[in-house]
Amino acid sequence: MTSSFRTASGGRVDRDRPVNFTFDGKAYVGLHGDTLASALLANGVHLVGRSFKYHRPRGIVGSGADEPNALVGVRRDAARYTPNLLATQVELYDGLAAVSQNRYPSLEYDCMAVNDTLLGRFIPAGFYYKTFMWPKGAWDKLYEPRIRKAAGLGVAPTAPDPDVYTQRYAHADILVIGAGPAGIAAAQQAAASGARVILADDRPAMGGSLLAAADTTVDGEDARAWLRGSLAALAALSNVTMLPRTIAFGYYPHNWIGLAEKLTDHLPYPASGQPRERLWQVRARQVVIAAGSIERPLVFPDNDRPGIMLADAARTYLQEYGVMVGRKAVIVAAHDSAYRVAHELRAAGIEIAAIVDIRSPVPAAQSARDAGLRVLCDAKVEGTRGRLRVSAITITADGKRETLACDTVLMAGGFTPSVHLFSQSRGKLVWDEAIQAYLPGESGEAERSAGACRGRFALSEALADGAEAGRSAARDAGFSPMDLPIPSAQGARACGGGGHIGAVPTGADLSRAKAFVDWQNDVTARDIALAAREGFLSIEHVKRYTTTGMATDQGKLSNINALGIVSNVTGRSIPEIGLTTFRAPYTPVTFGTLAGKARGDLFDPMRVTAIHDWAAEHGAVFEDVGNWKRARYFPRHGEDMHAAVGRECLQVRNQVGIFDASTLGKIEVVGPDAAEFMNRFYVNAWLKLGVGRCRYGVLLREDGFVLDDGVVGRLAPDRFHVTTTTGGAARVLAMMEDYLQTEWSDLKVWLTSTTEQWSVIAVQGPKARAVLAPLVTGIDLSAEAFPHMSIADAQICGVPMRLMRVSFTGELGFEVNVPSGHGRMVWEAIWECGRSNGMLAYGTETMHVLRAEKGFIIIGQETDGTVTPDDAGLGWAIGKAKPDFVGKRSLARPAMIAPDRKQLVGLLTHDAATVLEEGAQITDPLDPRAAIGHVTSAYHSVALGRSIALALVRGGRARMGHTLHVPMPDGAITAEVVQPVFLDPEGARIHV
Repeated sequence: MTSSFRTASGGRVDRDRPVNFTFDGKAYVGLHGDTLASALLANGVHLVGRSFKYHRPRGIVGSGADEPNALVGVRRDAARYTPNLLATQVELYDGLAAVSQNRYPSLEYDCMAVNDTLLGRFIPAGFYYKTFMWPKGAWDKLYEPRIRKAAGLGVAPTAPDPDVYTQRYAHADILVIGAGPAGIAAAQQAAASGARVILADDRPAMGGSLLAAADTTVDGEDARAWLRGSLAALAALSNVTMLPRTIAFGYYPHNWIGLAEKLTDHLPYPASGQPRERLWQVRARQVVIAAGSIERPLVFPDNDRPGIMLADAARTYLQEYGVMVGRKAVIVAAHDSAYRVAHELRAAGIEIAAIVDIRSPVPAAQSARDAGLRVLCDAKVEGTRGRLRVSAITITADGKRETLACDTVLMAGGFTPSVHLFSQSRGKLVWDEAIQAYLPGESGEAERSAGACRGRFALSEALADGAEAGRSAARDAGFSPMDLPIPSAQGARACGGGGHIGAVPTGADLSRAKAFVDWQNDVTARDIALAAREGFLSIEHVKRYTTTGMATDQGKLSNINALGIVSNVTGRSIPEIGLTTFRAPYTPVTFGTLAGKARGDLFDPMRVTAIHDWAAEHGAVFEDVGNWKRARYFPRHGEDMHAAVGRECLQVRNQVGIFDASTLGKIEVVGPDAAEFMNRFYVNAWLKLGVGRCRYGVLLREDGFVLDDGVVGRLAPDRFHVTTTTGGAARVLAMMEDYLQTEWSDLKVWLTSTTEQWSVIAVQGPKARAVLAPLVTGIDLSAEAFPHMSIADAQICGVPMRLMRVSFTGELGFEVNVPSGHGRMVWEAIWECGRSNGMLAYGTETMHVLRAEKGFIIIGQETDGTVTPDDAGLGWAIGKAKPDFVGKRSLARPAMIAPDRKQLVGLLTHDAATVLEEGAQITDPLDPRAAIGHVTSAYHSVALGRSIALALVRGGRARMGHTLHVPMPDGAITAEVVQPVFLDPEGARIHV
């Protein structure tokens, strides 16, 4: 079965396998091997979408990842809908249901087309910056919602994605990106050396330009036959991995490349549970980029009508899919490739109304005339006609204005090397005046580019360049190249690269006409010129002001022409203007691919301690602290949180409590220079800390603000046990590693995260020693032998233990560290022993109250990223004689020692029963309009019989005894500024 625009033979589609599909609810028939785009074109469908801003009719422009217009939504079933897929990359399967996007009520009759016909003159580039400034505040409530409703692409699905995605890490000696002629030649040479090779290509069929090669031979045989044999030979090698349907979307440091492989999108009925896509994270010794080139479009008035396409895309549809893109075509030429396209399309039965060459006569033009084709040179393009499809083009040539009837206009603007991935790799691009394009220059990674992406456009040049790249990659990877013969090509017309840049010659007024540079974002030559005239001279600024190059094609079609227009307007050369930054991903990548298995509970994993189940069995109410589940309180007999916390606080103060502190971060710092490392890292002095002693450590960021804190114990001259906050463990370890590897690489220190190694059981209260003593062996727990802030290794219940005498409650306290595998057993043993001493389990809420009564801070609660040690009352912790530590220089800035900085103080409300709200602002009664601080912690203290609060107040320590106001909806609450230690300021209870 064939359609009206399908050739009788040719292409790589299977003509014996018709495929049924729908587009916007209308049924069509394609062939197995089609893309959605080729199948639509085979059915005579060019109109596929509406533009982003003007809602102009748009058709298929390209044939691959450079397509700006043909974005569609594909629905498999009620739960599977994917928007913004390129029709040029959607493989056809039986039952495929695709819909157009960004139109209402239909593609043919879009109400929002009024943006083009009536409002277009009022919405040029940057119009929202200028137009919607009045009245004040109207942008958020009035303008933005309406603009967002009118603009946009596809609609995001609302149902959870039911598909499975997988991820894989891989190592390769050589990764070849792109399986065109250069990539295949590179893979052949690299594989022959014995290297492990991965060959990745974004298309379902590898071969690149060879798939559309006509009248071309390689090594004496038909190019496509040579291609099939070469791919089969590579696939048979055990050291070669072939990855079709795999896009290299990101090039990251140290030759780490992200590959997104599509596994089932082309299948009508994927097996249940079969992954839809796979993320490959490849670390390669050497990389060969053979990404090919992208055909340049041409900028002329009304160059966006459906039926106006890239010339080489039309050739691809013909040679690969057996599809004629129209009946009667006009080819606008700025490059010799136009003539190759003309000859091949005419041979297939497409009438070539004319080749309109904007250049002076070239040799190819005379050859075309000799073959009977009409060629008009030194031509100007005045514009096109047609509503839902182009019907004519108006040109001026030989001093005559002429309108040519046609149903297709093909743009042959030349070719631009695809340097996106090279640029991502931090390689330096260089401007080549001969081909009018940027080319790869100095590499920033173990990489080399080959073929058309390096300016080697002819097939013979691409094959030779790829072979040399494969040999050099093998050599640099440590293998001995075999020097296989380089394939020789004949018959292919060498069209070269480069081409026209900017707007083409035209008699039309481009300040009024719509000559599009970026199809998807509706950016015209007029918009680019306006940006340049308004002073946006940097191409990066032009990009953001006009949004050119910010579409899903990442500027593949628009960037080079935008540069040309800016160059013409400003009189500067393109190298002076520069180039926008190419960022990953090269093409859009689904969130599912990046997330992989990390969804649901695996997206935000729940971490539990070894004692979690015991706490759950005893009725604990849990809270989330980072990824950890922590027992918040243990209610009894229907108690609410306040009653339970009050009871727990009294029990700890008067008898003894047990608390699960296993979530604290723990890091082992080991090595001959461990003390020096700690001395440089934390504000405290560590060189003279005795073995078996602990110290409260404060860590700053480089800007001098408090980042983390924790108790640090010295186990040996070369070993420290460092604790961090629950949420700070990862960032502290990362910061330690960063400094150790980049700043202090001379230090002999090793860091090990031991957070999960140790279960930490805090036993706190006057009877803590009595509870632990019967269970502990190998250590004397008396105050004289084991004073406050001590650490020692011993045993408890017959298992190894690291015991610390520390307290975050202000009471006698011990922290029992045991291997996590023994955590619950030891906890239960302590619990049984403690019950006769009135022990109860308490949670994080009680811990907060107990520490606040003592004025102990919590990072992230009493600190907000702008608090220095002195602000928090921790100035005493700074080693005064230390020459340096992280953040020391920042602390010397005048602003960091100003007397009016916010400082930690205590607040006692005049109404003892009133508990302040955490985060509430604080004002001075003498100037109630300005906030001078905020409440950081506020609780009801059962031990004190009243409310207490901690706060950061400007010049707080100078305000002792002053009355401040806390404004609330029902009126200001008055509170007195006091010292932040509310209970046992002498510390007698902690040293008992």
